[in-house]
Parts: sequence; structure tokens; C-alpha cells
Amino acid sequence: MHPISEDGTVALFIGDSITDYYRRTSEYAPLGSGFVRRIAERARDAGTGMTVVNRGIAGNRVRDLRRRWTEDCLSIAPSVLTVLIGINDTARRYDEADPTSAADFKADYASILDQAQRASALDRLVLMEPFLVPFTADQARWHEEDLDEKIAVVRDLASRFDAELIPLDAIFAQAAASQGARTLLADGIHPTGAGNELLAHTWWEAAKH
Repeated sequence: MHPISEDGTVALFIGDSITDYYRRTSEYAPLGSGFVRRIAERARDAGTGMTVVNRGIAGNRVRDLRRRWTEDCLSIAPSVLTVLIGINDTARRYDEADPTSAADFKADYASILDQAQRASALDRLVLMEPFLVPFTADQARWHEEDLDEKIAVVRDLASRFDAELIPLDAIFAQAAASQGARTLLADGIHPTGAGNELLAHTWWEAAKH
């Protein structure tokens, strides 16, 4: 995989609300007001010629990405694809009694990555781990009971598909320990301005190499 520097690069970001971040509202369309916009601003300021596309949808699970993959990924033919998905696959187990097994999560995730890699335009694949910094006693159970398995799936798929892995769960845990969790996250899941800056910085530093 090559550093992002060439004109004509199309970088697609797809996932849930962390990627979406109000990009479907008139005020913040089409990039949202989160980490994707900050990456686009870095790309512009660096004169990379990179086109940034945001296809995050709040509430999505990996099964939702699979349903909309042709329209929201393959039809765009990105040269750089970044996927951040998984926290809703965990959260729905607890707030709606609607779990996603690790096996189903892996099968759907592998399917969309396989489709993407068979698309001739794709040059670079980036997988970002789902992450959680527990704010409540209930959230404190999520890692061991559910999320850790899904993080393990993402790590395995990154190796299998020769993708760049961004270990966000550890990155946010370490940053929260030094800066304070509430500085970075509104509720343990959704990033604040500082959290979005951490996401953007982490992605951009990885992209330069």
C-alpha cells in the first residue's frame, strides 16, 4: 500500500454514526462535522488532490453495510477504502436484545471486504477497530461479553485482507487515561471534538506511510 499523495485518489469512509457525524444534514453535508471532514481538510491543506467521500449512516451494523455495499461502496470505486463498524453490533445486544454473533459479524464483514478487493480500483484498505471507553457499569460489561470478540474479528480480517489496521480501542483507552474519557467521548462511544481530532490525526499519520 502506498502513501496518499496522488491526484485522482478517491478515499471512501463508510460505517456508522462515528463516520456519519451529521453528514446527511443540510448544515454539514456531504462530509459531516466529524473526523472525515477533518481528514478532508488535511488533504486539501496538504495539496494531495484526494477526493474524500463519506457514506456513514448512524445506527448501522455490518449487516447494513452489506445491504448497501453496491450503491455506497462499489459504485464509487474508491482507491482508498476505510471501514469503521461494529459498536452497534455490540450495543444492540444490550439496548434492544438483538445481538450479532461474532460468526455473523465476521461473515458479513468478510463478504464486503472480498467484494471491495475484487474491485479493480481499490489500492488501499484501512480497517478501524470499533472502540468503547465505558462510562457506566453496564458498558463495562460490553468488552468482555461481546465487543472484544468483534475487535478480534477486525484484527483477523485486517491480516487476511492485507489491510492497514488502526487499533482504535487501545488508542482511545490510552488517550482517555491521560486526557480524561469525557474530553474525548460524549458517552463512551461518540467522539467529541477532541475525539474526532484524535481519529483524524491517527488516520492521517497512518496514511502518510
